[in-house]
Amino acid sequence: MAQRYDKLNDEQQAFIKQQQLFFVGTAASEGRINVSPKGGDTLRLLSTNQLVWLNLTGSGNETSAHLQQSSRMTMMFCSFTAKPLILRLYGEANIIHPRDDAWQKHSELFPNYINSRQFIEFNFDLVQTSCGFGVPFYEHIRERENMDKWVASKGEQGIKDYWKQKNQISLDGLPTNIIESD
Repeated sequence: MAQRYDKLNDEQQAFIKQQQLFFVGTAASEGRINVSPKGGDTLRLLSTNQLVWLNLTGSGNETSAHLQQSSRMTMMFCSFTAKPLILRLYGEANIIHPRDDAWQKHSELFPNYINSRQFIEFNFDLVQTSCGFGVPFYEHIRERENMDKWVASKGEQGIKDYWKQKNQISLDGLPTNIIESD
């Protein structure tokens, strides 16, 4: 049975901190809806109603494009281990780029990744839990090494070049504003 809360309690905060994987859902007013799996050391709870997620360079940049059209975002966390649970956060998010004043404040919370693309500050006003009985058991073995190898082969300038080539426009042609306009 689903339950609703207006903020995270201690048990829910502990659950989020234990997760190796989470999902982010966004949509512009029209076009495709995007759901992305995320992981690694890229999430910090700031309060019972706010978190920051470090968005690393990826093949697309849909979240950024969508959030510039509509700040709505949903995050989902699932238990794949002993105690079943699905936890969703609903709220409003904004993007912080390396050129923005708030970048430094959030940078201090995370390891220094050269593929750090943007921070997503997420303020949520609804926490919903559900049973998770239908979620199968999975075991986290380790992080994949592919991204680290790819990033090392690109280097810092190669990552910025990749942003110019692959991360400026969404699937629906919306700008991501990853590159500061002149």
